[in-house]
Amino acid sequence: MKMKRFVAMALSCVLAAGLLAGCGDKKEGNQGSADGAVTIKIGGIGPLTGDLAQYGTATNWGAKVAVEEINALNGPIKLDFRFEDDTGSVDTAVSAYNSLKDWAKNSPLVIYGCTTTDPCVAVSSETYADRYFQLTPSASSPDVTTGKNNVFQMCFTDPGQGVAAAEYVKNTGIAAKVGVIYNNGSAYSTGMAEAFIAKAKELGLEVVATQTYPSDDTTDYNVQVNACKDAGAELVFLPIYYTPASLIMTQAKQSGYDPIFFGGDGMDGMLAVEGFDAGSVEGLLLMTPYNVGDPSTRNTTFVDSYKKLSGGIEPNQFAADGYDCMYAIYEACCKLDGIADMDSAALCDALSALFTGGEFKVDGLTGSGMSWLTTGEVSKSPMVVKVQNGSYVDP
Repeated sequence: MKMKRFVAMALSCVLAAGLLAGCGDKKEGNQGSADGAVTIKIGGIGPLTGDLAQYGTATNWGAKVAVEEINALNGPIKLDFRFEDDTGSVDTAVSAYNSLKDWAKNSPLVIYGCTTTDPCVAVSSETYADRYFQLTPSASSPDVTTGKNNVFQMCFTDPGQGVAAAEYVKNTGIAAKVGVIYNNGSAYSTGMAEAFIAKAKELGLEVVATQTYPSDDTTDYNVQVNACKDAGAELVFLPIYYTPASLIMTQAKQSGYDPIFFGGDGMDGMLAVEGFDAGSVEGLLLMTPYNVGDPSTRNTTFVDSYKKLSGGIEPNQFAADGYDCMYAIYEACCKLDGIADMDSAALCDALSALFTGGEFKVDGLTGSGMSWLTTGEVSKSPMVVKVQNGSYVDP
């Protein structure tokens, strides 16, 4: 059956009142600000320059909108936010992490990020050893959290998306024969592809073609496209980013091949990229936790604030996940007793225990009643949208 859209969010004024009530009385301590609030430093990491800059920029801006809202509440917790550019590189990400530790000095620090998977895997090993709580908006590989009890995800995991995609294809009956094209040099792409293939076979779908390529720098996908075409794939699953996806879809059309194309959340945001040809992905189905067109007051307020900050660019799911990360950290901190006397390690242990305790839930832009498993994976449901005339619509 068709996946349902998220229910509309509560009014922002009601949210603010609820947050204030949930936080209780103001606490004072050695991290207190002039108004008696406890200040928690949030250190963000992601690409602000380079080929992946649109993702890091979105997570940075989405978090900034939330931090401004939270601090305007004048509640007992304040967030001091700083974001470092990692250029999408592992080495740069670790350097950015060390810079954030220096910035925080003796103040309690939470790490927000990294935005992309490989840098996040590297940094999460550092935060685990150093005992900093870490919440990533968009690094989706299980490798980010595996073996680390301090690291959590706001985004879907890659295998989780692959499973959900196969279930959607089966439940909707949109195809019986499927092909897969993925980047075997990417942990994100490989993880989602392998989970999709395994689940599709389990559900009785026929996987007629599995094609790979080594890098998103690839420009000629005719071999992969023709393999799916010759095998009779009615749907081609693309667990990849939007640049190769648009080339694959364009080259398929040029060859006279017109299957259903289906992608994951890594493609979200493409319609807002300056100069991107939306016509090249017309008809694409994709999974996302966020719909910028959600008419709820909370979302429209977020969109307006985000566009002011970004110079008119609309938010995508990376921005919305970033926004939800800040509220998750804030609401969790509000529930902790004695937070004013905690250092980073004590705060890490307290937040980690709360996130995995089974009772902590967060309502956000990307889900209602979101909670976390002991693995660090978030529990929420995706929705599927279709690209039509440059917008997302219900399939």
